[in-house]
Amino acid sequence: MDSESLAAAGLLAALGRASEILAELRHPFVRSAPFSYFFPPAGARVGTALTLPDGRELRFEVSIRAAGGAFHVEGGVAAEDEGLLTLPRKSVPGIHDGLAVFEDYAGEVAAPASRFVEQLLEEIV
Repeated sequence: MDSESLAAAGLLAALGRASEILAELRHPFVRSAPFSYFFPPAGARVGTALTLPDGRELRFEVSIRAAGGAFHVEGGVAAEDEGLLTLPRKSVPGIHDGLAVFEDYAGEVAAPASRFVEQLLEEIV
Protein backbone atom coordinates (compact mmCIF):
# COMPACT_ATOMS: atom_id res chain seq x y z
CA MET A 1 0.00 0.00 0.00
CA ASP A 2 1.42 3.41 -0.92
CA SER A 3 1.72 6.34 1.49
CA GLU A 4 -1.35 8.13 0.12
CA SER A 5 -3.48 5.03 0.63
CA LEU A 6 -2.14 4.65 4.17
CA ALA A 7 -2.97 8.30 4.88
CA ALA A 8 -6.51 7.83 3.54
CA ALA A 9 -6.97 4.71 5.67
CA GLY A 10 -5.65 6.59 8.70
CA LEU A 11 -8.12 9.41 8.07
CA LEU A 12 -11.05 7.00 7.84
CA ALA A 13 -9.97 5.26 11.04
CA ALA A 14 -9.62 8.58 12.90
CA LEU A 15 -13.03 9.74 11.67
CA GLY A 16 -14.51 6.48 12.90
CA ARG A 17 -12.90 6.74 16.34
CA ALA A 18 -13.93 10.39 16.78
CA SER A 19 -17.47 9.58 15.64
CA GLU A 20 -17.64 6.77 18.17
CA ILE A 21 -16.41 8.97 21.03
CA LEU A 22 -18.93 11.70 20.24
CA ALA A 23 -21.81 9.30 19.45
CA GLU A 24 -21.55 7.93 22.99
CA LEU A 25 -22.62 11.31 24.42
CA ARG A 26 -26.05 10.62 25.87
CA HIS A 27 -28.30 11.73 28.68
CA PRO A 28 -31.66 10.24 29.68
CA PHE A 29 -33.50 13.57 29.25
CA VAL A 30 -32.11 14.64 25.88
CA ARG A 31 -32.23 13.26 22.35
CA SER A 32 -28.94 12.63 20.62
CA ALA A 33 -28.19 12.60 16.92
CA PRO A 34 -24.65 11.77 15.76
CA PHE A 35 -23.57 13.39 12.51
CA SER A 36 -20.68 13.27 10.11
CA TYR A 37 -20.18 14.90 6.77
CA PHE A 38 -17.57 15.99 4.31
CA PHE A 39 -17.27 19.59 3.17
CA PRO A 40 -15.41 21.08 0.21
CA PRO A 41 -12.74 21.21 -0.81
CA ALA A 42 -11.15 18.61 1.50
CA GLY A 43 -12.67 18.53 4.97
CA ALA A 44 -14.70 16.40 7.34
CA ARG A 45 -16.69 17.15 10.47
CA VAL A 46 -18.05 14.68 13.04
CA GLY A 47 -20.08 15.24 16.15
CA THR A 48 -23.28 14.80 18.08
CA ALA A 49 -26.22 17.14 18.47
CA LEU A 50 -28.13 16.84 21.73
CA THR A 51 -31.64 18.31 21.78
CA LEU A 52 -32.76 19.52 25.19
CA PRO A 53 -36.40 19.22 26.35
CA ASP A 54 -36.94 22.94 25.60
CA GLY A 55 -35.80 22.43 22.00
CA ARG A 56 -32.34 24.00 22.28
CA GLU A 57 -29.54 22.15 20.54
CA LEU A 58 -26.17 21.42 22.10
CA ARG A 59 -23.52 20.49 19.49
CA PHE A 60 -20.23 18.72 20.14
CA GLU A 61 -18.03 18.63 17.03
CA VAL A 62 -14.52 18.35 15.62
CA SER A 63 -13.32 18.96 12.09
CA ILE A 64 -10.24 18.49 9.98
CA ARG A 65 -9.51 19.98 6.58
CA ALA A 66 -6.61 20.19 4.19
CA ALA A 67 -5.80 23.63 2.78
CA GLY A 68 -2.70 25.61 1.92
CA GLY A 69 -0.33 22.69 2.36
CA ALA A 70 -1.44 22.00 5.96
CA PHE A 71 -4.09 20.18 7.95
CA HIS A 72 -6.33 22.40 10.08
CA VAL A 73 -8.16 20.97 13.08
CA GLU A 74 -10.90 22.66 15.09
CA GLY A 75 -13.31 21.57 17.78
CA GLY A 76 -15.90 22.93 20.11
CA VAL A 77 -19.18 22.81 21.95
CA ALA A 78 -22.02 25.22 21.26
CA ALA A 79 -25.52 25.69 22.63
CA GLU A 80 -27.48 27.27 19.79
CA ASP A 81 -25.19 30.14 18.74
CA GLU A 82 -23.34 30.44 22.06
CA GLY A 83 -19.88 28.88 22.15
CA LEU A 84 -19.37 26.98 25.40
CA LEU A 85 -15.97 25.56 24.47
CA THR A 86 -13.86 26.59 21.51
CA LEU A 87 -10.58 24.79 21.01
CA PRO A 88 -7.96 26.81 19.13
CA ARG A 89 -7.45 25.96 15.48
CA LYS A 90 -4.29 23.94 15.10
CA SER A 91 -2.51 23.77 11.77
CA VAL A 92 0.08 21.08 11.17
CA PRO A 93 2.00 20.12 8.02
CA GLY A 94 1.53 16.33 8.13
CA ILE A 95 -1.54 14.10 8.02
CA HIS A 96 -0.37 11.96 10.94
CA ASP A 97 0.06 14.99 13.19
CA GLY A 98 -3.30 16.31 12.01
CA LEU A 99 -5.02 13.04 12.86
CA ALA A 100 -3.40 12.96 16.32
CA VAL A 101 -4.70 16.48 17.05
CA PHE A 102 -8.11 15.53 15.62
CA GLU A 103 -8.45 12.55 17.95
CA ASP A 104 -7.20 14.56 20.94
CA TYR A 105 -9.77 17.25 20.18
CA ALA A 106 -12.56 14.66 20.04
CA GLY A 107 -11.69 13.62 23.60
CA GLU A 108 -11.42 17.23 24.79
CA VAL A 109 -14.81 18.10 23.30
CA ALA A 110 -16.46 15.03 24.84
CA ALA A 111 -14.94 15.41 28.33
CA PRO A 112 -17.18 18.23 29.66
CA ALA A 113 -20.38 16.90 28.06
CA SER A 114 -22.22 15.84 31.21
CA ARG A 115 -21.38 19.12 32.94
CA PHE A 116 -22.71 21.20 30.02
CA VAL A 117 -25.88 19.11 29.75
CA GLU A 118 -26.57 19.34 33.49
CA GLN A 119 -26.02 23.13 33.50
CA LEU A 120 -28.43 23.62 30.62
CA LEU A 121 -31.02 21.29 32.13
CA GLU A 122 -30.87 23.26 35.39
CA GLU A 123 -31.75 26.42 33.45
CA ILE A 124 -34.96 24.76 32.26
CA VAL A 125 -36.22 23.71 35.69
